[in-house]
Amino acid sequence: MRLQIGYVPLLDAAALIAAVKLGFTAQEGLAVDLVPVPSWATLRDRLALGHLDGAHMLAPLAVASALGLSGLETPLIVPIALNLNGNAITVSMPVWEAMAVTDGSDAGTVARAFAGVARRRSGEGRPLVIGTVHPFSSHTYQLRRFAELGGLDLDEGVHLVVIPPPQIAEALQRRLIDGFCVGSPWNSVAAAAGYGRVAVLGSELIADCPEKVLALPASETEISLPLVRALRRAGLWCQEPGNRAQLAALLSARDVLGVDPTVLGHALAGTPISGADGAVRVDPRFIVFGEDAQRPDPAHALWCLDAMRRAGQVVPTAGAAEIAAAIYRPDLYDDALATGIA
Repeated sequence: MRLQIGYVPLLDAAALIAAVKLGFTAQEGLAVDLVPVPSWATLRDRLALGHLDGAHMLAPLAVASALGLSGLETPLIVPIALNLNGNAITVSMPVWEAMAVTDGSDAGTVARAFAGVARRRSGEGRPLVIGTVHPFSSHTYQLRRFAELGGLDLDEGVHLVVIPPPQIAEALQRRLIDGFCVGSPWNSVAAAAGYGRVAVLGSELIADCPEKVLALPASETEISLPLVRALRRAGLWCQEPGNRAQLAALLSARDVLGVDPTVLGHALAGTPISGADGAVRVDPRFIVFGEDAQRPDPAHALWCLDAMRRAGQVVPTAGAAEIAAAIYRPDLYDDALATGIA
């Protein structure tokens, strides 16, 4: 069986990419074509229209799609999660210098310094422009958490814009935006090149934040089983420290991420590059694959729904909560492991 599975070029697609490139899917009798897609909105629409058989997807976007809050209402299932964490907030060098903090500062100190700059800029009639990757994303909710830590009303203090992940660093370089929240490696790409500084890691704002999942049409329960087995093995392989160099080299290929393997290796090790001077920001759980991340937890779907509520994107109902929780299918995950070698 040949499948078309879409992904956005990000480090957190590693388990999906490794599953195909290292032959884990082939071992399950699956022929999988990986389809790079530039934006989450495009990926959402291609999955909804049946142009893709599955997708590497933002956890909140999977919930929003199933509820008809973003694009076409699309019944989906999540039989396996791909990772936790992996995002960071990066600001331009002028904003970083105005914040006057050091790399070792805690998230609260950094957030208050950012809020001070945002208030000054807003008072001058030129509010900061901050990029996020999609309205229904943990990135948006982490930005809101960051603003809250600093005592800033994000809706009034900055201008929030949506930019596809592969284009967001370039937008900062061209000074079209003043900062962004995105998944690795695009934060470190901006930092290593010297036009951005990683201010805080997403994992410092929301511990073990639900991030990317494998989303499939709700009718595809049968095909989910071999996919889960392949992705489980790939995720465990990605999480193994001894495989980091090989994984970084695999992902650095021009037709995958096209990013320096040193940058990728730092992120995989939990020491993402935060500045051109060699500074890093450290969190061993900066990005989590493998055992701790994979089994889909309906509580994560409900967390997404609550984050949407707090952002003013939805008024939750009992029906919405039931639909959201039902998307995550730990039963399929468990069945896959019980019916094959994983």
